[in-house]
Amino acid sequence: MTVRRALILSLIFAVACLTMVGIKAQGGGAAAGAPAAQGGGRRGGGAGAPAAAQPKGTLTPLKLDERGEGWMVKNYLNPKHLPLYNQAKQKLLDQKQVNSYTISRLDPELYCETRKHYDFIWFEMQHSTMTWADMEKMIAACPGVQNGYVAAPMIRMPNSIESDMQKGGDIGALGFVIPTVSNIPSDLSFAGGVRFARYPPDGRRSTGAGQYNSIWGANNMRQPGQSLIAGAPAFAYADTINDNMLVVVMIETVEGVIEANEIANTFGVDVVIEGNSDLSRFSGFGQNDDRYEDLMIRVHDATIKAGKFYGHAGAQFQTGNVLSADGRLYQNGPAFDGWTPPARGASQAAEPTYGAPGGAGTPAAPEGGGGRGRGGRRGGAPQP
Repeated sequence: MTVRRALILSLIFAVACLTMVGIKAQGGGAAAGAPAAQGGGRRGGGAGAPAAAQPKGTLTPLKLDERGEGWMVKNYLNPKHLPLYNQAKQKLLDQKQVNSYTISRLDPELYCETRKHYDFIWFEMQHSTMTWADMEKMIAACPGVQNGYVAAPMIRMPNSIESDMQKGGDIGALGFVIPTVSNIPSDLSFAGGVRFARYPPDGRRSTGAGQYNSIWGANNMRQPGQSLIAGAPAFAYADTINDNMLVVVMIETVEGVIEANEIANTFGVDVVIEGNSDLSRFSGFGQNDDRYEDLMIRVHDATIKAGKFYGHAGAQFQTGNVLSADGRLYQNGPAFDGWTPPARGASQAAEPTYGAPGGAGTPAAPEGGGGRGRGGRRGGAPQP
């Protein structure tokens, strides 16, 4: 065991002990019979199930200053590239919430239709058998941002290693979601791996063959009938993709919470979200527990201080939580125009909740937790 890992484990133990003492002094976490509160997002529980009260935590969340959320991300950008063709990232810059639709198998028709109604498409590579070729076909089926296609194709990666990040960029992805991120270089989801999302001088992406130019080239970037402005330079993918690339990292372990400041301050990270179900699994705290809320507040504060955008994998936190006002990016939130996806066997699964805000019928949080390993991952449908 390295000295660094020994120190991290010692810190985890100390934080857990202090948190449990604090909670016991206040009578424990949220009571099982606590009265229901309004909110809780669009998911969790069955139809008509009462929304469980969301915890407030024992910490006071950091407030945004006059620079707003994501001020450091704005500093990265070349003003000449605004507004961005990655409209999810542009909405974040405009201080708006963005939601995704998750696709985990080959379905070009579904991909193209959902691009008209969501801010970004969450291609699920961590918990699916979908291939790079499958995503390549879907991205090619409706290129650019013409004909009402606005959602940015983004990939939840299985890791942040160079070879996989290169493939994602070459097939035309406009963003990456890195799960179970850490600040340990030997980990496959090392935060520093985000450098492979962008070309030099901002990153370490190499130039390779792929369909990216045909997907985001000039002919696909304007509405039919609109001509290019006379004398304007041609659209150049290589010159603009660094600004349009959106990089999201997911903090899902207690170690990740401890390292949140370093992770959020990593150059090239744009958004920090929690993987809410896994953070509950790894910490052992239900989502109705003040200790769980304190973990989220620590991630929130680190993100805000770093000038990045904050969010959750679980859209149940979109409303009704003390952090909801600052939440900007969500997996599987509602369509921006109220559209409902057709039942076609490939619809996105609701994220499981542990405790609250899930209403009746949600499973209890697991015993133990806090480990790094991925053996606790669940099979079946993709899980944030």
